[in-house]
Amino acid sequence: MADQINTLEELSAVTGVETVAEEAVAREPVRDELGRSYATGKRKDAVARVWIKPGSGKVTVNGKDQDVYFARPVLQLILRQPFQVAGVEGEFDVVATVKGGGLTGQAGAVKHGISKALQLYDPNLRGALKAAGFLTRDSRVVERKKYGKRKARRSFQFSKR
Repeated sequence: MADQINTLEELSAVTGVETVAEEAVAREPVRDELGRSYATGKRKDAVARVWIKPGSGKVTVNGKDQDVYFARPVLQLILRQPFQVAGVEGEFDVVATVKGGGLTGQAGAVKHGISKALQLYDPNLRGALKAAGFLTRDSRVVERKKYGKRKARRSFQFSKR
């Protein structure tokens, strides 16, 4: 067994095929000329366009402050989650425009957009956001109504006589 191959370099020399690099390719930050990162977030029927830039932590949604647009504390908590998980609370200003859906779906869409924009701004935050599940789009949507049914699954009332 003197012909045994011990290293990747020997293997590539013998086969003539380049091996896959051991180190992962480092991600580059994606920012525009104003130093902002942009991402689109979606949840149910809501679509959010989100820009983040370094700042004091101010969140603006459709031209209004987050406390005015999302009046319920639960919705404001949803918007803060990506910053808490990434450990960058109060370091970024957010400008978002949201269309479609209701308030809960819009809050989820903005959260998804903030998470995607954060990982584009600083790729080192990707691991924490991915582990928390914030980069995955929640694909649950309202089921469509079928013909012959009263709702999506509910049938009309059956009458024996």
